[in-house]
Amino acid sequence: MVEELDMTRIPRHIAIIMDGNGRWATERNKPRSYGHQAGVETVRRIRSECVRLGVKYLTLYTFSTENWNRPTDEIAALMGLVLTSLEDEIFMKNNVRFRVIGDRERLPEEVQEKLRETEQHTEKNAAMTMVVALSYSARWEITQAMKEIVTEHQQENAVPLRPEMITEELLDRHMQTNFMPDPDLLIRTGGELRISNYLLWQIAYSELYFCDTYWPDFDELDLHKAIGSFQQRQRRFGKTEKQIENENK
Repeated sequence: MVEELDMTRIPRHIAIIMDGNGRWATERNKPRSYGHQAGVETVRRIRSECVRLGVKYLTLYTFSTENWNRPTDEIAALMGLVLTSLEDEIFMKNNVRFRVIGDRERLPEEVQEKLRETEQHTEKNAAMTMVVALSYSARWEITQAMKEIVTEHQQENAVPLRPEMITEELLDRHMQTNFMPDPDLLIRTGGELRISNYLLWQIAYSELYFCDTYWPDFDELDLHKAIGSFQQRQRRFGKTEKQIENENK
């Protein structure tokens, strides 16, 4: 399938909602943690394939703010997986930079420390940036951005914050994702057709791709299918089809 891809039109940034771990495990009469462990192996495969294809940013929805409402034993297992998966030296082997977005303060201290260590250890890697959305939700992110804007303004200015001061560019600068471009392609596995509070600001013009495959079964061929679907679409950003065709002449 990779031979059929246009290697000059590989998405610069792919975001993925990795759904279906629990259902995959349940169908095999295994605990949900078994599915999450299998999902980690999928992350390793897809990360390596994205590097090979030339993707520059890969953002993975790992644990949402809402996931804190899950059973405590499942949360503990997920936090343990975060720790063990970050031991993987493939970050260095693949020249991948690691970054985190989300509410870190809610995470266990040992997890916070390991995240900081991995970010520092990989900060000079340049082949691709892999971003983990951990304890993250888009509404939380937007709310935090507004709080930061108000706080920053109060600290630096004597005049009140006026409506005309609030711009898209200002919000962009205060988003957790301000170090990377918006996603070109958003993939959701597991058969659900919703966004689930993920990167709502950033995916305004992202191409969306949904598939029924559970995340543990999602492989390189599935990734190629998603990218192939992306390459068959015309991204117009509000313009007409004729305008885009004229620009490409």
